[in-house]
Amino acid sequence: MAPRPYWKGYLKLSLVSCSVALYPAASKSERISFHWINRETGNRLRQQMVDSDTNEPVEREDRARGYQLAKNDYLVIEEEDLDSVEIESSHTIDIESFVPRSEIDPVYLDSSYYLAPNDKVAEEAFAVIREAMAAEGVAGLGRAVISRRERLFVLEPRDKGILATVLHYNYEVREDSAYFNEIPDMQIQGEMLDLAKHIIRTKMGHFDIKKFEDRYENALIEMIRSKQAGRPIEAAKPQRATNVINLMDALRNSIAAEKSGLKKSDLAAEEEDEPKPARKAPKSATAEKGLRNAAQERPQPERTSRGSSEKEDRPNSGARAKPARKTAGR
Repeated sequence: MAPRPYWKGYLKLSLVSCSVALYPAASKSERISFHWINRETGNRLRQQMVDSDTNEPVEREDRARGYQLAKNDYLVIEEEDLDSVEIESSHTIDIESFVPRSEIDPVYLDSSYYLAPNDKVAEEAFAVIREAMAAEGVAGLGRAVISRRERLFVLEPRDKGILATVLHYNYEVREDSAYFNEIPDMQIQGEMLDLAKHIIRTKMGHFDIKKFEDRYENALIEMIRSKQAGRPIEAAKPQRATNVINLMDALRNSIAAEKSGLKKSDLAAEEEDEPKPARKAPKSATAEKGLRNAAQERPQPERTSRGSSEKEDRPNSGARAKPARKTAGR
């Protein structure tokens, strides 16, 4: 089944335009999710919107948005009010300018999407825009209205398509000086810096996301399997990191541990190369068959789509006031 586009419209560069579709580059639907249920009946629960004062349910037609002016004082915002400020949508990502990709601070990057031609007619114009950006080594900046809000995109060639990443606006990004200014300037000793650089060099490699597993997700799956099979659940006991008293000793010990780890891995590799004796047959064929059947009959947890369950897992926090915005100078 072809993926369902998040948005359809046009990609425009000056007088060149083509029909395109936007697809989410990432999805969390494969994650383990849970539903709220009644512990006694096992039935799913449903949430209701209730008045915080009367505790009475509020029907959909009686609900309204409110902007908080003060405690317990809200300005009611109607749909007509929102329609009056709605930006006219041309369903077009209009590329306004091009910049070196290296100039875009990663802190501004938000969610990513794949942009692809939406029909055969659009393929040639789409390829022209993509190849021109690749040849010049630049990324395009364009805006489009999606779900009422105007989104700012950075567009860059990716294989046969274009990667479109939503950017945060300047007012949305916090100034790093509020967090870093109080960090004192430190004069690092030469030997200490050399030891740290040596550790870094021993851990150098190439980025491969497949090497990093979601350990929490794996632990959830194993916990569910254990509970389904009636096995006791062993709680993990992670080691807590502590502040280093003597940094120089810690660096030296780290290097020693790295060297020890390398030696162990070399020995393990040598053992794997050596021929291993054939395994003895199990004493009882009946026992072997029982273990195999038990493994086959072990129930597997079913993954459920996040969809509506995600909403049920989150408590309703109601309207949240937005403070007056201050433009952060960057």
